[in-house]
Amino acid sequence: MKKILLLGSGELGKEFVIAVKRYGHHIVAVDSYRNAPAMQVADDSRVISMLDGPSLDAVVQEIEPDIIVPEIEAIRTERLFDYEHRGIHVVPSARAVNMTMNRKAIRELAASDLKLRTARYMYAQTRQDFIDAVQQIGIPCVVKPLMSSSGKGQSIVHTAADVQHAWEYAMEGSRGDVREMIVEEFIPFESEITLLTVTQMNGPTLFCPPVGHRQERGDYQESWMPHDMPPSLLKKAQGMGRAVTDSLTGAGIWGVEFFLTRDDVYFSELSPRPHDTGMVTLSGCTNLNQFELHARAVLGYPIPEISLLKAGASAVILADAASAVEPDFTGFEEALSSPNVEIRIFGKPSAHKYRRMGVALASEQVHGADAYRDAVVRLRELARNASDSIKIHYQD
Repeated sequence: MKKILLLGSGELGKEFVIAVKRYGHHIVAVDSYRNAPAMQVADDSRVISMLDGPSLDAVVQEIEPDIIVPEIEAIRTERLFDYEHRGIHVVPSARAVNMTMNRKAIRELAASDLKLRTARYMYAQTRQDFIDAVQQIGIPCVVKPLMSSSGKGQSIVHTAADVQHAWEYAMEGSRGDVREMIVEEFIPFESEITLLTVTQMNGPTLFCPPVGHRQERGDYQESWMPHDMPPSLLKKAQGMGRAVTDSLTGAGIWGVEFFLTRDDVYFSELSPRPHDTGMVTLSGCTNLNQFELHARAVLGYPIPEISLLKAGASAVILADAASAVEPDFTGFEEALSSPNVEIRIFGKPSAHKYRRMGVALASEQVHGADAYRDAVVRLRELARNASDSIKIHYQD
């Protein structure tokens, strides 16, 4: 039995815990607040600020884990090198976590070292640097904090009037000690995809079918699998995904994001863990969902193949108000009236506007490329309608 320390205990961590517990391992879930979703299914839990190095060191010393699995960005990631040096397996590796938690490091790796195609970009630490970067990159452009999560601080500058708000919003959304942002060329893409990429300890790199997704405020709202795209572009994206994950090293699942234009693919971002858009795999569209794939890769268990079994779609259930305690949910009778729908409520102990509280899932077994395209259109509408059916009732 392995002892696993999970750093970050939201809905993604919860599903990972469930997958690992099926193999009989012991998990201690850590987050900055009590009764986080993963804590509800883990063997034990701790509440600390993972940005506080001594507190993180103390938990690692107390638990003595065999494996550390970071699931969020707000971690004192430089400490992971020391833990790895002491013989603790950091997932996927201390190098990977440190580089991908900072957009500057991963963009330099992708664009400068690996020569992957990306949007043009510049960095800014001061207001004047930011104004200069916007002028040089050009409007429209995309602004992101170098360290953030769930789309916080991301915006698009459409006109000169947006520049001040974009600066302030990026600074407010920054996580950790880094107060720097990246200004990117706006790519007139036709769609965005996540390529869930699985690296193994003793096996080949594998890819899930591409996940299409739609975002608002820089955060995922719905996703679907498979996303229809030319085989040549999928092959190119897979090559880019393999190149960057090979360079970062380690075993686990990675969410590699791309922009798709009519005739090309651009590397966008990468997360070294299960991806929020990958929640669509909970619909059963693949033989193993992303959390089961992550668990096997982390534990060194073989993954013979990843198979597409169904078309699938997901739509988030968002809070539209604040509540200091966990809200109540109704509307399941309507949402579940279709045999192809499932609802997952995450169990978050409080709410705030736009917080992800659950997800609606829809799936359908079909055959043939054309049938998959048609099914995805139906399933996206089905998942959105199911999500809209769930009503959130906030507590005083």
